[in-house]
Amino acid sequence: MKEDIIQGYKLGADDYISKPFDSELLLLKIKAILKRNQELNSKEEEQFEFKIGQYQFNSRLRTLVKGGESHTLSPKENELLHMLCEHKNDLLPREVALKKIWGSDTYFNGRSMDVYIAKLRKYLKDDSNIEIVNIHGNGFRLVVKD
Repeated sequence: MKEDIIQGYKLGADDYISKPFDSELLLLKIKAILKRNQELNSKEEEQFEFKIGQYQFNSRLRTLVKGGESHTLSPKENELLHMLCEHKNDLLPREVALKKIWGSDTYFNGRSMDVYIAKLRKYLKDDSNIEIVNIHGNGFRLVVKD
C-alpha cells in the first residue's frame, strides 16, 4: 500500500520494489547499490595526509603542522590545499578547483580563490622549498623542491 511505502521512506529506506518483481529490474537495482557503495568506499580511501616540505598536512583534521606549531585551516583553505597536494608539482587547473570548491568558475569566485591562495602562501612561507606558482590563464602549481 502507498502508506507502507511512504512509511518505509520516512524510516530511512532509499528504494522500494514491489511484488511480483522483475528479476532484471532487481539485478539492475542491486548493481546500482553496489556501484554507489564502491564510490563511497573509494572516497574513504582517498589520501588525507601529506608531507609538504617541512609541513605535515592532514585534510581530515584540517591541520597544517610545522615543528610543534599547528594551524587549523578553514574549510575552503583545506579543500584548496588538498587539491594542490593531489596535483603536487603539477598543474591544478583553475576551473577545476573553482567548480569543485565554489561550485562555479565566476569572476567573483575566482577573486575569492586568489585570496585563499594568498593565505596558503602566507601559511607556507617559512619553508623556502615550497612555492605556489600561478600559471597565468591556466591555474596553480604547488612546487615542492626536495
